[in-house]
Amino acid sequence: MTNHDHLDQTIRNGGWSRRQVLSATAAVSGVGLWSSFGTAQAADEFAVLRQRWADQLTGKGTDPTEPNAARRLADLSSEAAGLLASAHDEPAAQGNIWDEASMTGGSEANIAEHFIRLVTVATAWATSGSEQFGDDQVGDKLGRWSRHMITHWYNPDINPHGNWWFWEIGIPRQVGDLYVLANDVQTDEDRAAAAAAVRRFTPDPNYRGRGTMSETGGNRADKALACALRGIIDRRADELVLARDALSDVKGGGKASLFSTVTSGNGFHPDGSYIDHGYLPYVGTYGNVALSGVGRLLTLVADTTWQVTDPNHTRLLDAVERSFAPFIWRGQMLDTVRGRAVSREAQPGATNAFAVAHSALLLATQVPEPYRSRFQVLAKSWLTQGRANPLATASLSELSRALPVLADESISGSEQLFGHYQFGAQERTVHRRPGWAFTVSTSSKRIGRYEWGNNENNLGWYHGDGMAYLLTDTDEDQFAGDFWPTVDPYRMPGTTSSLAERDSGASGAGTGIPRATQAWAGGLRLDDTRGSIGMDHLNHDGTVAARKSWFLLPDAVIAIGSGISTSADDAETTVEQRRLGAGASTLRVDGHAISDPEILANPDWAHIEGVGGYRFLGEHQVRAQVGTRTGSWNKINSGADTAGSTDERSEPYAGIAVLHPKGTTDGRYAYVQLPTMSATETSQLNWRIEILAQTADAHVIRLRTGADMLIMANFFAAADTPTVSADRPCAVAFSTHGRTARVAVSDPSRGADRITITLDAGRVFGAVDDASPQLSVALGRRLSVRANLVGQMGATTTADLRR
Repeated sequence: MTNHDHLDQTIRNGGWSRRQVLSATAAVSGVGLWSSFGTAQAADEFAVLRQRWADQLTGKGTDPTEPNAARRLADLSSEAAGLLASAHDEPAAQGNIWDEASMTGGSEANIAEHFIRLVTVATAWATSGSEQFGDDQVGDKLGRWSRHMITHWYNPDINPHGNWWFWEIGIPRQVGDLYVLANDVQTDEDRAAAAAAVRRFTPDPNYRGRGTMSETGGNRADKALACALRGIIDRRADELVLARDALSDVKGGGKASLFSTVTSGNGFHPDGSYIDHGYLPYVGTYGNVALSGVGRLLTLVADTTWQVTDPNHTRLLDAVERSFAPFIWRGQMLDTVRGRAVSREAQPGATNAFAVAHSALLLATQVPEPYRSRFQVLAKSWLTQGRANPLATASLSELSRALPVLADESISGSEQLFGHYQFGAQERTVHRRPGWAFTVSTSSKRIGRYEWGNNENNLGWYHGDGMAYLLTDTDEDQFAGDFWPTVDPYRMPGTTSSLAERDSGASGAGTGIPRATQAWAGGLRLDDTRGSIGMDHLNHDGTVAARKSWFLLPDAVIAIGSGISTSADDAETTVEQRRLGAGASTLRVDGHAISDPEILANPDWAHIEGVGGYRFLGEHQVRAQVGTRTGSWNKINSGADTAGSTDERSEPYAGIAVLHPKGTTDGRYAYVQLPTMSATETSQLNWRIEILAQTADAHVIRLRTGADMLIMANFFAAADTPTVSADRPCAVAFSTHGRTARVAVSDPSRGADRITITLDAGRVFGAVDDASPQLSVALGRRLSVRANLVGQMGATTTADLRR
């Protein structure tokens, strides 16, 4: 079923996560908003902004008779009615309004939950067409209940405890929304008390708490928006100035500006990478929050005294296409940039992709061309190309922008990105081809293995140890549905891992990002259809080591491993662990259908129907198996506000693995992954793939196609081979096509700086047509390439040659 088939289905409410709390309750109304207020030069701009934000939250202007909007209104009314029916009308001092979300003991998560529920009731009360709209009794309860929460549970006299995020970000945003929506039942004293409470816990959006630690990325955006809302509530112009200037980090001289790029740490990097929590590629979640938060504040204060005038704001606009778009595939955000959010049952990758789409549509209401049209095309494509229903959890505000774009036939929804996208700063590469996409999560001294904590992502040990994601048009939901709670956490696709039992991260305090110890991780981009990924892998306890490479071609991925050692327990390189039934079905090895687990000596090929083929290069002991795995979302995520269901889920899986018995000292593997290829094509494939080097120091392959040649190499140390050599660790690619050639070099270790490479070009090249300033090439048949990669952050440099 396509997404278009879903558009008229019943809207469903998903579960709440901390980040969904922010995005689901604050979105801006549709195109034409500003014409309602002119340029907001009214006598009382605070009243104008308050009404503007209320309209943003309620989706003013949405046609209530449109089927999706009508169902959303019905859902909102039903949810509010349920909350009203289950509440204590007159809660005792220090008592709960809702007992099932008990605040006894000061649970910060349940204090936040109470505010979330109050915002839901307030939204229904303020939304035309809901059953509670304008109801005096509901309004009276909102006034009393919000006063109860500020008096007893969130005020300047309370000392924060537990998770700081709730006190400084989660609750402040809810307080802002609540007091805007319920303004008519609040007194001046009520508003001042609420603003004072927010000011107590988030006095300055530039910093964490009352300290001097600079906030960055999504946290800065969230705090700036909360600061603006308290300024609107409390009629404080200085608060709106503080919020606006926090976006540009005026206090810090722009170091943490959300409109500038960074060269280390959190934020958007010059190559489009986004890092958060210091060490993780996080554009799918925290980058998403930054985009959403900034976009909402930009549009809130547009054409007012406090509008954003920072000329660098276009850098954030550019990030929509540069940083986000490569990681959205058929309506899903790729899990390689979602961090611990992969363990959240109520937040699948489609949720994050739709959030980016809605942010783009929000920005499109204000930005000029060419951004406006481009954002509409991208957003419509993201909303319509996958199987998930983009309107199922959309707010009325989001519907007000999405529905017109979806219905506008002049706006194309067929945008698809194809190409090889390298992000050196975050050590991620996305290889996108017609019919399939591929990426790998690597880790290093700079990029963490994975993130766990707050009882989230409890079994995520190997997510960054070379986990490979293959997605195909026929198996697009492979990593959606119940993949994460049922997949074998010791056998993630692409990884070389010990099978030794590990402890769950459940009940661990705070969050942690286990760091890798090796320097070499990253990739190279030769052109739009070819590139490489690699990593020098040493596992968490030093018992498994491997040098790993993936060479990415127009129709295949060549995976090579060497220097494999395992000293404590048996290890495996998981070629594939595929969930069947999501598009994939039968597993065959050398034409034989696999049912029970089998150990096979030196198989030639394997195939999974609906996915593609696998060709083994060399001798391997391979385990092939098909079986059912069972698990629960709660086992991988038992967090206070994101916990998954305890219901057992079962899924059939096909597994292919190369075995590395305990005591292995120089293990190897090599195989070709052939996405979308049939079993017959896989078995008959006769490519001229040559593995020229497969040592602990270097992986070198050569592929000939007619008179053209491709050489790709990952050097983990200085090494000399007959075809290509390097005096430092690096990644190299060289291709010829007719009378032209291209050489590409990167430094995934980011420590080699100056590198000399020699390679046999197979013919004489006598001219350089174009070259990065970091490269110089001595021409001839045997080329000598000198690279100065100081400050390149793992980026690729190239030179184009001519005979």
